[in-house]
Amino acid sequence: MTSNPFRFFDLHVLRTERLSPSMARITLGGEDLDRFADGGRDQRFKLFLPQPGQEAPVLPDERGDGWFPAWQAQDPAVRSIMRSYTVSALRQDPLELDIDFALHGTTGGPAGRWALAARPGDRISVFGPAVADNGGVDFRPPPGTDWNLITGDETAIPAVAGILDWLPAGTPAKVWIEVAHPDDRRPIPTEADAEITWLVRDPARPDRCRQLVDAVRAAELPEGTPYAWIAGESGTVKALRRHLVSERGFDRKAVKFTGYWKLGVTEEDLIAEAIREAAEGSAAGEADEVQARAQAERNA
Repeated sequence: MTSNPFRFFDLHVLRTERLSPSMARITLGGEDLDRFADGGRDQRFKLFLPQPGQEAPVLPDERGDGWFPAWQAQDPAVRSIMRSYTVSALRQDPLELDIDFALHGTTGGPAGRWALAARPGDRISVFGPAVADNGGVDFRPPPGTDWNLITGDETAIPAVAGILDWLPAGTPAKVWIEVAHPDDRRPIPTEADAEITWLVRDPARPDRCRQLVDAVRAAELPEGTPYAWIAGESGTVKALRRHLVSERGFDRKAVKFTGYWKLGVTEEDLIAEAIREAAEGSAAGEADEVQARAQAERNA
């Protein structure tokens, strides 16, 4: 009996939709999607893509608690390409799962290139939640939170949209989203009292993280006890966390920060780094935490 709150789902592409210059939506189907237990908010899961030339992802035989070391032990040239993504939408009638991909053209990562080429019938797998209250949901404001600060780039739009959809009506929220193109901006439905600021990235700026950081630094923030959720490029995320904690006085425990990707670094590099750190850890709990961090790193 596995204790893992996640399980594998073998799925296939139903349809594709180009949402904006930098975003595409892939809708997936599968007979057992009724067992996919979306926790809402920023629910993440692992996506397994086939290597070029393969009809389906090559997964490890072990699909229980030991799936990660089993996947790691496979031939890197053959094993499936693993990435982390956020649920954009899950529907029960009909059974459909939407995933939004940030695109970077032919120079982007394997997931973005796969999304650009995806056609109905293409086969992929996901390692997704089997219970609604699972470890793949990070947005958890504690009791006593008066307002929320949320930031992200285009890779975080699905998570930001899920969070804003989940927030109770009237909940104060200050939101900044950085995108590559003006047409990447889109309506985000919410009943929260959310002030959403869209920032269009200036490609001429050499300081990749400063635009979003400068916007938050210049903002007048509400009174009361805040909770911050920060996601996107790792360098930007770290700079924002440093600003909020050191300059704004946010409680460290009230700032949830996740690097979805890192400029100039692939997810394979991030996973390898986390594995090395886990091997050096003296306690199993430390290794588990490092592995969880590696699985939270995302790269389009």
